[in-house]
Order: sequence, then C-alpha cells, then structure tokens
Amino acid sequence: MFIIKYKKIFISISVVLVALSLLSLFVFGFNVGIDFKGGALTEVVYKTERPAQDILDKSLASLGFGSVLLQPTGDFGYIVKTRDLSDSEHTTLLQTLSLNNNNPLTEMSFNSVGPTVGQELTRKAILAIILISLAIICFIAFAFRKVSKPVSSWRYGLIAIITLLHDVAIPVGLFVILSHYYGAELDTLFVVAVLTILGLSVSDTIVIFDRIRENLRNQNTIAKINFGEIVGKSLEQSYVRSICTSLTVILVLLALFFFGPVSTRYFALMLTAGMFFGTYSSIFLASPLLVLVEEWQKKK
Repeated sequence: MFIIKYKKIFISISVVLVALSLLSLFVFGFNVGIDFKGGALTEVVYKTERPAQDILDKSLASLGFGSVLLQPTGDFGYIVKTRDLSDSEHTTLLQTLSLNNNNPLTEMSFNSVGPTVGQELTRKAILAIILISLAIICFIAFAFRKVSKPVSSWRYGLIAIITLLHDVAIPVGLFVILSHYYGAELDTLFVVAVLTILGLSVSDTIVIFDRIRENLRNQNTIAKINFGEIVGKSLEQSYVRSICTSLTVILVLLALFFFGPVSTRYFALMLTAGMFFGTYSSIFLASPLLVLVEEWQKKK
C-alpha cells in the first residue's frame, strides 16, 4: 500500500520528468541524421581482405563527418553513407577506408542521395501509432468489460496510453539532451527504439491491470475492501515479477551499450531508458492513476 498511499508524489515525479523532456525537445530540438536529411553514398570494394567494421567505425568517427553509416556488401565491399562531402573530404574518406593505403580498394560509385525516411513515411508512422493507441484502448476496454466498476473499462485503456506517452517522452528527452551535448543524431534506429519501447512497456502495464481485474472478480469471495486496497494488493503480487523481468532485459541492453558497436550505442541507451521508465510507469504511475480516477469519480 506504500505506492498507493503516496500516489500523488509518484505521479508528480512522472509529470515533472515528462515536462522536462518536452521542454528540452522544444528548446534544443533534434539533431537530424542522414536518414532524414540525405547525404552522400559511397561504395567501395577491397582488392584483398575487407577490414573489420569496428576498426573502420573508429577511424571514421575521428574524421568529424558526423554520423557515418557503414554497411557490408558482397564479400569484399562496404557501402558508406555520410553527409554531403566536399572533394577534399571525399578524398579523406577514401584514404581512411583504405587504412591510409594499407588495404587497397576500388571506389565503385559516389552519389548524392535523398533522405530514406521521407515525410510520407513519417506521416504513416504517426498515423500507425495513433491507430495502435486506439486499438489498445478498444482491446483493454473489451477485455476489462466485466470489471467496469468502480472504474470504467475504457479508462484502463486510456491510462495505458498515458503511460505509453510517458514511457516514450522521457527517453526522447534524454536523446535530445545527448543530441545537443554529445552529437547523437536522429536516424532509423531511433524510430525502431521508440516503436520497441511502445511494445515492451504496454505489456508490463497490462500484466498489472490483469492482476487488478482478477482481484476485482474475487472481491465477492473475500472481505469487502476498497478499490485502493485492491490495487495495492495487486501491485504487491506483481511488482517483483515486473522488476525482475525488466532487469534481465536491461542487463542485456547495458552489455550492448558498453561492449557493442558504436553505431548501436544510443539505440541501446534509448531502450534501456525505455525499459526502466516503462517499469516505473507500470508500477508507480498507471495503477496510482486508476485509484486517482476512482477517487475523482466518488467526488462527482
């Protein structure tokens, strides 16, 4: 019952964190990467052995070209995507890829390319998120239709969406700060991370809501207790499982962050933040919001 007793404090923490994230977004904005603004596409093929990608990643990072996407192709080649380059920068890129001529290569093509993530795709992604949110509300409202008292079943779905927005907004705010101070760039991995957070965090919330539903169904067979006590009991039965499940995923993501390639570092950090705050919201935000809504309904 500790969480329910101090629910306003935990909800206030979430409100402050989301507000700070939105403020950082409006103040700093995103540092848009190649996938969104286009750049130059270079394809090279090595004459003998292709260098390891992690070695080239470190060398390219020191050039100061910003985000550089390196993709293996064939048995001996790489496709390199960068911002638009001048002639001198293009020459420097080829020298770096050849490891200062220690690994001879042949340039197959060098072209300017447009953004791979266009406005139409962005609009479709936003539309998909809206439709998915509506589907979640409808699904939860249907699944919880037999426990529509004291809180209407559709409100469970609405609160699940609120927690989803919370779980996405805070990692996005963290990414904006990293973008401003450390040069992290918005790319397709960022979009993948956001969509992954949406899928992971809602499942945890639904698990706790389902425990509340089961306890509400059984309330006729046990002593009459109020809604806040039912939610508190449900949290006590669920939070250890939720924390342990999330912790196993977070440990893997931290390993990817510290020991994985540079290109996926921010992706791993975004997912780690999403898992952490997704678990927080399932326990300290979603359930307290249910109790707050029930108390508000009583006062009407």
